[in-house]
Amino acid sequence: MRPAILAVLAGGVLLTGAACESDAQVYNAGAPAPSPSISETPTDYSDDTALVCGKLDKIFTGELDDFGAAIGKMIAYKEAKQTAEAVKAEKAAAAELQSAGTQIRKETSVAQNPELQTAGEASARKLETSAKDRKYIKKIATTADLDKTLKPQLAEWLSPVAGYCA
Repeated sequence: MRPAILAVLAGGVLLTGAACESDAQVYNAGAPAPSPSISETPTDYSDDTALVCGKLDKIFTGELDDFGAAIGKMIAYKEAKQTAEAVKAEKAAAAELQSAGTQIRKETSVAQNPELQTAGEASARKLETSAKDRKYIKKIATTADLDKTLKPQLAEWLSPVAGYCA
């Protein structure tokens, strides 16, 4: 699109230059008459955003608390060398991330603010990707691992919507 804009701008400059060198009158029949400038006030989404963010808060404290509980069980099972139970808890943790992503997408898809809708989609995709590939979950073997990584990981997942729900 940028080359097209540059071509139009260059063409306009060339036509203007040609008109200045000629004694002929130049009429631009294709150009609309100038219209008065109307400044639009931006749409206020604050009430709707507060409503959506309230629903997101419930997801963050519900689904993500359940994720934390599943991770806690996984760590306990790993430390106790109960591999089968640790695998079940890992799957449960992944399911909670998937569920959180689905819920975030659902709640933000009906937001009036299109930017919040886009941010919600981005957060949902990040959570769902982590649920599917489980790279983050597999790195956690101890509570020390969790303590070091949880805060930055939550920020990564939720940063798209965090700016709207601060």
